[in-house]
Amino acid sequence: MIKFQLNKQKDSNMKKIIIILLTGLILGLMACSKGEAKQADIALTTMQCGMCEATIEKGMSKIKGITKFDVDLEGKTGHVTYKAAVIDIATIEKAVSALGYQANETLADPVAYEALPGCCKVGGM
Repeated sequence: MIKFQLNKQKDSNMKKIIIILLTGLILGLMACSKGEAKQADIALTTMQCGMCEATIEKGMSKIKGITKFDVDLEGKTGHVTYKAAVIDIATIEKAVSALGYQANETLADPVAYEALPGCCKVGGM
């Protein structure tokens, strides 16, 4: 009778250990799957006005993998926080280009640039 109770207690302890280990493994995998957030600055040399700033921030907020995109109008730069597992800098630059603005060395898409209001084009109105 005593031997049976000891085996039952060992089984109970073993189950607890397995549950704890599995929980730790699952939490570890969840933490890894979130991806590493990176930050970068992007030169926005063709940005001209507050409307440009709003257009870029709004457009970039829709891009998957970008968690934050702040524009510094005076410094003509964009500070981006992104998930490296989802998107890279070249893709971010292409997204800015598609809005009609130059991003680092990636030139603005000509069709998108022509569609910008006059105040947003180099030289303004």
